[in-house]
Amino acid sequence: MKKLLFGTMLLAMVIVVPIPTMAAVDINVNISLPPPIVFAAPPDVIVMPDTSDVYVAPDIDVDLFFWNGFWWRLWEGRWYRSQYYNRGWGYYNNVPSFYFDVDPGWRGYYRDHNWYGHRWDYERIPNQRLQQNWKSWQNDRRWERQGTWGVQNYQPRPQQQRQELRQQRQQQYQQRPEVQQQRQPQKKVQQPQHSQPQGKPERGKEEKQDKK
Repeated sequence: MKKLLFGTMLLAMVIVVPIPTMAAVDINVNISLPPPIVFAAPPDVIVMPDTSDVYVAPDIDVDLFFWNGFWWRLWEGRWYRSQYYNRGWGYYNNVPSFYFDVDPGWRGYYRDHNWYGHRWDYERIPNQRLQQNWKSWQNDRRWERQGTWGVQNYQPRPQQQRQELRQQRQQQYQQRPEVQQQRQPQKKVQQPQHSQPQGKPERGKEEKQDKK
């Protein structure tokens, strides 16, 4: 009888102990999509100086870029991209590599037709022409070979200087309040742990069973 009881207790302990419990469960956060941009017509773009095939739509208040076959926009500290300029936005979990090549003061230079003291005769590129040619322009390194992006008597920045500017802009980007807010760790829901073995008789009961 004692052997049978001991075997039953041992089997219960093997089955029940230990059972790992989940200490925490992550909350699934739904990332909202940016509001649509209303266009009266497909946007024209210009190519940005000192970049590799980065285009921007200058006629809207939102920074809307075209690069490597996608439209890109920053909204509330998050990046989104789409193959269409006015719909189909999807969350992009990183900062696109082109962004730190873009001069943050480009709107003022565009308005004044002046790029760092040089006249900037930028070329407005219709959307249809962009879609038909961007890939061949990229493969032929059209803007890189031209080297001026429509800026008169302009000498492109040396690679080392461009790299230093990228680092400075990256640091400035990380200091933006909306970007810092998105970098905060997500909260977790703590659930009570239940790791105490089950099925093991108390000491008093075990002694009584042995006496039987």
